[in-house]
Amino acid sequence: MPALYSSKLIVMILSPFHCVVSALALPSALSFQATTLSAQQTAAFLKMNPDKSALSFGSDPRSDDVVSASSRHPHCDLPGDPSLILTTNVDLGGDKPEILKKLSALVASSLGKPESYVAISITDKVSMCFGGSVDPLALGCLYSIGSINVENNGKVQNGVTDALEPYGVQANRIYINFFDVPRPNVGWNRATFGG
Repeated sequence: MPALYSSKLIVMILSPFHCVVSALALPSALSFQATTLSAQQTAAFLKMNPDKSALSFGSDPRSDDVVSASSRHPHCDLPGDPSLILTTNVDLGGDKPEILKKLSALVASSLGKPESYVAISITDKVSMCFGGSVDPLALGCLYSIGSINVENNGKVQNGVTDALEPYGVQANRIYINFFDVPRPNVGWNRATFGG
């Protein structure tokens, strides 16, 4: 990395394994010097500099696009879309609206997102098989811009299990896949959350 004459350091986390550190060089001419760090270098930098903020200048902090703050779309600052899509072979009957509301609150609280952005879909009475058996089961996918991690995923998994167990779906017959989606890959209100 070239010598830095900077009083200001900007760190952009592009993914858990990749970040860019840009130094604003002063005092002569304003210019940017950038270098790509390995995951180990990134971890070491952040450990040595815990006060440095991770900043995103563009649509997706994991992309290589750098966009000026003045050209950012207003959606770039919104919390984004957590959506849970569940499919089960059991009949939820007239309880489905209450289960949808319960799961909406669960996803919002588990991921720390406003419930106004949470979308839930449940399809019941579907022909399904798990482990060679058609006994009660459920499959799900949770998509979110950030907030996908072991702790939050466990809260969602437990909450979905609690909601479906009264209908005969056992904990060991529920699969949920968790996806951390880049902001430009989530559309809403005629744009994406990346702009």
